[in-house]
Amino acid sequence: MTNRSPPRILLIGTGDTKADELLFMQRCIGGAGGEAVMMDISVLGDPPYAAAHDKHAVAAAADTTIEAVIASGDENSSMTLMARGAARLTRRLCDQGEIDAMIAIGGTMGTDLALDVALALPLGFPKLIVSTIAFSHLIPPERIAADLMMILWAGGLYGLNGTCAAVLSQGCGAIVGAARSAIRPRPDRPIVALTSLGKSCLSYMVDLKPQLEARGYEVVVFHTTGMGGRAMESIAAHRGFAAVLDLSLQEVANQLMGSVVNSGSDRLTNAGRNGIPQIVAPGAIDMVDFPAWLPVPTELADRPFHAHNRLLASATSRPADRRRIARAIAAKLSAMNAPVAFVLPAGGIQQWDQDGEPLHDPEGLDAFVTEMRGALHPPVELHEIEDHINDKGFAAKVLAIFDRWVAGGIIPAGVPHAEQR
Repeated sequence: MTNRSPPRILLIGTGDTKADELLFMQRCIGGAGGEAVMMDISVLGDPPYAAAHDKHAVAAAADTTIEAVIASGDENSSMTLMARGAARLTRRLCDQGEIDAMIAIGGTMGTDLALDVALALPLGFPKLIVSTIAFSHLIPPERIAADLMMILWAGGLYGLNGTCAAVLSQGCGAIVGAARSAIRPRPDRPIVALTSLGKSCLSYMVDLKPQLEARGYEVVVFHTTGMGGRAMESIAAHRGFAAVLDLSLQEVANQLMGSVVNSGSDRLTNAGRNGIPQIVAPGAIDMVDFPAWLPVPTELADRPFHAHNRLLASATSRPADRRRIARAIAAKLSAMNAPVAFVLPAGGIQQWDQDGEPLHDPEGLDAFVTEMRGALHPPVELHEIEDHINDKGFAAKVLAIFDRWVAGGIIPAGVPHAEQR
């Protein structure tokens, strides 16, 4: 939470084409009690105002010049270079304490750049993008920062109007409020990431969370319905965890099966890439998610089906697909640069795959377990158990591995409550 008044809001946009909108936002930020710090990301033209950080400074941060940016080839290559410079410069301003929040506006070009800027900023630093493509499937999951705020720039293609002004003013008010009230994470205990689905599908978190907290860890649970896994991967990419218990891999299966409910192609990679030890399990990899408000995908039309609510439904994948999913998981785990243990619950991997439930499919489960058993090799530890993933025996096995790794110095020791400040 910033104690500075007024909070300094970095305002990013192409001043040569969106000067009216940016100057309106500058006034809105001032009216809300903030101070706008202008960053111009124009390439060909110049804004009718003096930006605190002009296009030459942005290009220089990318180790180039605006002349070289113009000569780079086309608008895509030019804005890619400007995005590199804007991200570097913004992170530098953040680290030096010169800004308290960031807001950017754009269509596809400006949004493309702003997404890189947001990813460069730490969790808890307020970041908001006003975009004509907010919430669009044009934006891949891996481009979205864990705590990014977006608002649809309705009526924002060209020039100011009443609809556009209503949206821009809301965005400016929101970012000033966020700058005043946001609490940056300053954990006094090591942080453990835990992935899961809703308690009705995967319930191990009920046992694991209090047990880990009693051991002196802060436990952050991520809901693996696409953006939850994306948030976890984003934080892991910044080395934000002492350990990751990635026990729900449905997003990996969804991405492989072409579902829109996925977290991007780098799911199950960032922790290991950054030296974070992981305990992994195949929670819910047998389910392929799709929007419940659309027809069942043709390729899943004959499969067991379960509707969770009016937004989300799932059908089970075929045995051949589960073998393919197993191989993909094993390939990701084999590329890790940190210790990995895989717990394989042969008794089942989500609530509705049990006998009498709508997604019961023993042939498919056996295909996955058999393939997984053969696909994993040292140094990945394989721990096969007979329990169902929701049985207490599964949680006990995860905790036993966790405790052994703490004793061996692989995972930092927790901080008992009495030692916390």
